[in-house]
Amino acid sequence: MSAEPPLPEDLSLRMQRLGLQERDLVERFIRGSGPGGQKVNKTSSCVQLRHVPSGIEIKCQHNRSLAANRVKARIQICDLLEQRELKRKARRRFDAEKRRRQKRQPSRRQKKINVANKRRHGTKKRLRARPGMDE
Repeated sequence: MSAEPPLPEDLSLRMQRLGLQERDLVERFIRGSGPGGQKVNKTSSCVQLRHVPSGIEIKCQHNRSLAANRVKARIQICDLLEQRELKRKARRRFDAEKRRRQKRQPSRRQKKINVANKRRHGTKKRLRARPGMDE
């Protein structure tokens, strides 16, 4: 097992807070592409990082440095996981609020309005009925 270069302190704390562990990451180094000439085409400085539990996959080639790209890829994975968590929390909060609104008792005024609407609807339906022989 190769020795891992140390990550910045704030990044390692962020990964711990998110529950992101190095053993859950699959890291591949591939050749870069794009501008940069022969050096970019010869060296494997592009990092492909996959978080196995969530299925997130990141390709990072922002710098010519492999170490900088490794750190940047981990930062991007942390950003995506945080966004997912925020969306999940917002959805949970929205669902709880919706349940609370649905269970809430209507006010007296709203009850009177509902009864009036039901009576009006009943009258409408009675007027649609066929005329009987007794009328």
